[in-house]
This record gives sequence, C-alpha cells and structure tokens, in this order.
Amino acid sequence: MHQGIKRALITVAAALPLAATAVAGLPGTAGAATTLTNTGFEANGTGTATPTGWSTYSATGQNGASYTEAGGHSGSYRLTHYAAAAYKVETYQYLSGLANGTYTLTAWVRSSGGQNSAYLALRNCGSAEQRTDLPPTPNGAWIRLVTSVAVTGGQCTVSISSDANAGNWINVDDLSLTIGGTGLAARGVDVSTLKKSEDRGGVYRWADGTAGDALSILHSSGANYVRLKVWVNPADGYNNKDKVLAMAKRAKALGMGLLIDFHYSDSWADPGKQTKPAAWSGYSLAQLKSAVYNHTYDVLNALKAQGTTADMVQIGNEINAGILWSEGSTANWSNLAALLTQGANAAKAVSSSTKVALHLAKGGDDAGARTFFDQAVSHGVPFDLIGLSYYGYWHGPLSDLQTTLDDLAARYGKQVFVAETAYAFTLANDDALENNVATSSQLVAGYPATQAGQAANLRDVMNVVEAVPNGRGLGVFYWEPTWTAVPGNGWDPTDPTSQDAWENQALFDYNDKPTSAVNWLNHR
Repeated sequence: MHQGIKRALITVAAALPLAATAVAGLPGTAGAATTLTNTGFEANGTGTATPTGWSTYSATGQNGASYTEAGGHSGSYRLTHYAAAAYKVETYQYLSGLANGTYTLTAWVRSSGGQNSAYLALRNCGSAEQRTDLPPTPNGAWIRLVTSVAVTGGQCTVSISSDANAGNWINVDDLSLTIGGTGLAARGVDVSTLKKSEDRGGVYRWADGTAGDALSILHSSGANYVRLKVWVNPADGYNNKDKVLAMAKRAKALGMGLLIDFHYSDSWADPGKQTKPAAWSGYSLAQLKSAVYNHTYDVLNALKAQGTTADMVQIGNEINAGILWSEGSTANWSNLAALLTQGANAAKAVSSSTKVALHLAKGGDDAGARTFFDQAVSHGVPFDLIGLSYYGYWHGPLSDLQTTLDDLAARYGKQVFVAETAYAFTLANDDALENNVATSSQLVAGYPATQAGQAANLRDVMNVVEAVPNGRGLGVFYWEPTWTAVPGNGWDPTDPTSQDAWENQALFDYNDKPTSAVNWLNHR
C-alpha cells in the first residue's frame, strides 16, 4: 500500500439488509456500507467522537474516549483512543454486500502500551473473529499491521477496540480493506541444540505436566518449520551431517518444513566471527570455493537421499561481514560473492526447488542491509530469500524492523523472513551462568520479562512480518526454544562443562512446560 494515499480499496456489490444480530446492543450504529469509508479520518476535523462512516460504543459510557485529532500518519488527522480514567471503547464500521472470500484489513497504528487489550478486529464475518493486537510503540513511530478473515455471509464489521487503563492511548490511521489473504507460511523453530539436550537428560513436558517429545509439543502448538544449523567438524559431534540427518527425519515425519543453516565453521559463526573449519584453514581461495560447494552438496544430497529434501537453505549464518574470514570477508566482495555462489549453486544442483537465503543480523538496520545486498546483486550472487535476525533488545524498535523488511522486499523483489528472534520470560537464572538478557535495563520497553511479555514480543514480530506488502513476508523462526538449562549442553562445544546463557528465552519454562508464547506459533 502506498503510504501517502488514503483510500478504501474494496468495491463490492449492492448492500444487503443490515443483519439484526451483527451489532446487537451497540447504540449509535451507522447505516451499513458496502465499502470502508473515511479511512483516514479526514472528514470531520478534530474532536469528533463518532467520525463520519464510523460508529462508537463504550460499555463504560465513555464514547468520548474515541475521537479524531490532528497528526495523522498521512493527511491531517487520525483516530485516537484516550481518557484520563480507565475506559473501554470501540470504533467500528459495519459492511454488507461483500462478495464472500478472504479479506485483509490494513492499518497504521501507534500505541502507548499498557492496555488490558488494544486491537484491530474483523468480526461478524461468518467465520471466527480475527484480531491483531497493537504493539507498544514507545518511540512514537507508526507501524503497519494487518488482520485477515474469511467472509462467508456477505457482511463484516471492522473494529478498533481498547480496554485501557488511565492515560493509555492508541492512534489509528490509513485503513484499507482488500480482497485477499495474508498469513505466515513459515512459523519456525530452530532446535539445533535439542538432540544434545535430550542426550544429556533434558526433559520437555506438555502443558499438563506429562513428559513428551519437544518437537511434537512445538508442532502441536503450530510450528510448521524446523531450522537446523550445520557445522563441519564440531568438537562435540553435534550439529554435524549425521545429527542433522536424524533431526530432519523427525521434522519431516511431523510434516514440517526444513531450513538448513550452513555456518561453514566448526563452531559458531556470527557477525563477530566467521572462522574457517580447521580442515580448511590452509586452503587457497580456489580450494575454499570447492570446499563450500562439496560440503553444501554433500549435506543436502544426503538429506535428499533419505527423503528429507531441504525446503530452504541459508548460505552462511549472520554474514554481515562475510564468511570464511579473511578470504571471504566483505573487504573483498569478489571473493565473498564467489564463495556464496558456490554454496547457492550446490543447493540448486541437489534440488532446484530448494530456496536459497542469505542471512544477516541486521533486522533493524536498513541502510546496512541495503549495502550488503546491493553488493550481492551487483556481483551476481544468486538467492531467493532474505533472512534477518531480529532481537528487539539488540536491533531496535519494531518500526525499524518494518522499515528494513519493507525496503528489502521491494528493492530486491524477494520474500523476507525473520530467521532468528527470541525474548525472555524471566530474568532469573536456571543454572550458574548469567543469561544473555539478565537485567531489566536490557528489556524492550513495553515487554516485561514475563511469559506474557515474551508472548507479546513474539506476537508483534510476527505481525510486522505478516504486514510486509505484496505477500512478501514469509515467516518467523524462534531461535532455540528448547535450549533449557541441561548440564553438558552449554555454549562451548569444546567444553562439556560449559553452561547455557539462553534458558530464560526458551519456550519451555523452568518446570519444563511450554510458556504461553508457544500459542503464537499457530498464528496464520
């Protein structure tokens, strides 16, 4: 959607009679319309509690908590919900005469956070009500959200609702309702440490406390993709080809998609280190190119041979500054491009349907991501997808993530996805090693270190990815949801006594039960 244009985007057939049950009990209902009107709240100026085309209802008798005021996302005005005392208010439009099918509501929003609930909804549409919660935007930036629903009876109500505490506010502007659905194709989990955890005695439980298989628990909650990292010759014997093959069988047996994440290292590869495997340490550039191709082909072909062909492949992990330093650093793009191309070509040689992704840890850095991908394109690196790591406590507000995703998707014509995200459900430790997120100062405003805060953070990251225009938001992968505190399953593959600094960001709590955030894995 062009951000500077305010317009309704649906043309529908003649109106049907207003359904008596659609807005039962709601006073002040405007007549049914066939198209969403006054979508930018420009018709009335400031201070209007019930803007033209809209209706207002408050269960607490506070219709005045909904009003128009100056300062829109575009144009001059916006809708605001606010009151100095606690309030409940809904601003809505009832539409009839709609052609049946899937519809998507898009809106630009801001929010103080802190409400009991604040959301966009599509209800009375003939199918289950669909909601999208408004995330807190403490930086004051607008973000775009979407909500989709199946209309089966020719009618639907578009709703903006707040159940708020004193002083809480939301701003909403530039709504549109379009035929067609959104949704996330990939709702993934990176379970690269799961096998080692299980072998070291890790236990995972269903919500009722019954012990179960962690992958099955996550899948039953809605996860439909697995991400697995591959190391070349790791010291602990995990995350190598054999272990990846075994985990891939488990994932595919559940009907899950498979993303293989090549690190091209014997241990962690990330923005701060891209260390060559020991066996490749003395290789020339020509030898490194062959090694990348052969290693990539070998792992992917073995997966294909056992009937678990990879659906997606990352050529490198968080490759902000390249791979296989120093030969493959971004200081020499021709070398880096040659290495990345070898990996991509090997993936396609095994399976032309496997999607090739390049993955950066730049979820909030549009300029930096552009610099990288401009170089990749100019050097002819083949890729299908763009993956980004996004951790709010490292990569900035959701508005920065949205700017980056939107720009990359449009600039390169590719689908984009969040390859890694996570958030803390507590600041307590479950082992002796201090966690990566250990203090309240590290938290993102509006998201406490609670199960509810973790769930809201995952929910809002997924919402932003789903809202990428033109269906280019592919999905989200939660990083290491099963990495609980299990002795022997620590950070360092060379040190069996090392511990875990991630357990407070897992999706299993310190009683081994799923946190409430797992429920968002079923988000469509």
